[in-house]
Amino acid sequence: MLKKYFSFLLVFLLLSNAAAVSAAEPLDEIRALIKDYYIEEVPDSVLAKPTAQEITKHLDPYSAYMTAEEFADFSNGIEQQLVGVGIVLEEDIKGIKVLSVIQGGPADRAGIQAGDIIVSANGISLAGKSVQNAISLISGKENTTVTLNYISVETNSLVTKTITRELIKLPNVEYKMLGGDIGYVRLNSFAQESTKEIVNAIGKLSGAKGWIFDLRNNGGGYVSAAQEIAGLFPNVKNAFQLRYKTEKPEIYAVIPQKVKFTEPTHILINEYSASASEMVSVSVKEQKGGTIYGQTSFGKGSMQTLFPLSDNSLLKLTTARFYSPNGTPVHEVGVTPNVETPIGEELSISHRDQLIAKYKGYQKLPMLKDVPVTKTFTVEMNMKMNWSALKPEDVQLIQLGGSEVPVDVKVANDYKMTITPKTKLQSKGQYMLLIHPKWTSQNAKQMQKGIYLEVTVK
Repeated sequence: MLKKYFSFLLVFLLLSNAAAVSAAEPLDEIRALIKDYYIEEVPDSVLAKPTAQEITKHLDPYSAYMTAEEFADFSNGIEQQLVGVGIVLEEDIKGIKVLSVIQGGPADRAGIQAGDIIVSANGISLAGKSVQNAISLISGKENTTVTLNYISVETNSLVTKTITRELIKLPNVEYKMLGGDIGYVRLNSFAQESTKEIVNAIGKLSGAKGWIFDLRNNGGGYVSAAQEIAGLFPNVKNAFQLRYKTEKPEIYAVIPQKVKFTEPTHILINEYSASASEMVSVSVKEQKGGTIYGQTSFGKGSMQTLFPLSDNSLLKLTTARFYSPNGTPVHEVGVTPNVETPIGEELSISHRDQLIAKYKGYQKLPMLKDVPVTKTFTVEMNMKMNWSALKPEDVQLIQLGGSEVPVDVKVANDYKMTITPKTKLQSKGQYMLLIHPKWTSQNAKQMQKGIYLEVTVK
């Protein structure tokens, strides 16, 4: 029965089973389902507990009894949906500061901007409140209103707006072209439309010479999405191995995709990458479809099934453990990256390595550390140069994890040129300066190889 529904969802809707037991009380249904499907044997003393909550609290942390409303919140979380006004907040001495506003959301339409400071919600002061307390006052049920008093960042005056809370769809797939033509795609949740959105991102970033697929802080989602997304990686044929309570281990193939990431491809993970993120990462690592960067992942190698009950409540139950296609365990172990990085430096290190691979054979010069944000770089050659063919694109300054920085390139003398960024460098930022082998000396001798050096900023 479980396998019939496997290819669709992480949470399986066993409607035929629900129909068969609809005459029974939910507590009896729960006991029967746990006996039949829970991944481990459960003592009768636990099954005899008088409430669903008391029974499930003795199971693993991922099994739970949910009301229909709680399941709606659970589903919305996977689909990156929430009810609110659409703002990201941080604490401020005057109240709660707006860090960013979700484009097109209620707050955006009301004119709230990043930098505004909310001082009260429905007449309750937010001064000294934590972000979590503020969220509890600002959020609420869909189609209800909240009145916010805030100090406008533009006018420094107090503004009052009444805003209707709505169901907001957060961006699940984010993408951009990093400097050096490295495509970056971030997935926040394994939702039903994730594969389609990733394929769209790959198309938008056509021309990429390498890929970075970011699964940091991704807590998982639907198994079918994991199967599809594993099919985006070259050389990856099998998605994972599942082991149910009473059945032999079975290997599940990827769901093939017409569009794929082209090599080289990196996957970023961290300690909060879990479940479906780990499914994809361990399979790609094992089948050499990409290189994993970051830290060892969370270690949630279990799969849950959702059982509707006769009173419209639901039981989320752990029914299987997953492994790599070759049987490498994930549960309570996690996925170990190929390249371990410091926390927070996964993207910059991956981007650096992509650039080094792209410009293989370039000579590495000593790193420049703690340069000022207004740094001008000087390049001095060991022979007189013919600078007449000098073009700005022959020199690139790329922020690691970000975009190319426009520069002014000027000739100082026959041996020397200067490279000046057109904007200030980012404090604590990391950069790579690339000098491509496009020039000749005054006696027509061609540069033999390019040059690169890494730069850190104070």
